[in-house]
Amino acid sequence: MSGMTEVSSLTGRLLVATPALADPNFDRAVVLLLDHDEEGSLGVVLNRPTPVDVGDILEGWADLTGEPGVVFQGGPVSLDSALGVAVIPGGGSVDRAPLGWRRVHGAIGLVDLEAPPELLASALGSLRIFAGYAGWGPGQLEDELVEGAWYVVESEPGDVSSPSPERLWREVLRRQRNELAMVATYPDDPSLN
Repeated sequence: MSGMTEVSSLTGRLLVATPALADPNFDRAVVLLLDHDEEGSLGVVLNRPTPVDVGDILEGWADLTGEPGVVFQGGPVSLDSALGVAVIPGGGSVDRAPLGWRRVHGAIGLVDLEAPPELLASALGSLRIFAGYAGWGPGQLEDELVEGAWYVVESEPGDVSSPSPERLWREVLRRQRNELAMVATYPDDPSLN
């Protein structure tokens, strides 16, 4: 194991795209990391709603998703697969985690979309459906962090179900207690500065 650097897990944290990040897939993206270890990272972009109604692809789950009730583009990988991310209030105790839900971090977890929706209906605080995800190979995310592509900040359960995802990038930055709050005022087009 010598030479392996210990990766401190960022699972459950948010990656907030910096204005320096050039990849259009992630322009002003807010990514919730669902998995992060030495084998790589996986997350979903929280602020990319699509025009597709959840009911069009996952009828049983449509009534359980919050506003906007659309599928979100979780990232550029596996766009034909769906991921459900749900917040279970008071999901703190392992023995009370509902069937069909696997904790990622705190009250945030992944939903088994093959399970009957009614299994989870009473426990759900919020649910969002994502098509695709964002993935990084071993060390790739660490390299991007070193390059200054992302700010890493704590997530809040409400981020998953933000009713106005177009404002999420600014809202997440604005609540930081350091110079990041200033980045929230960055103009959409830097050439206007």
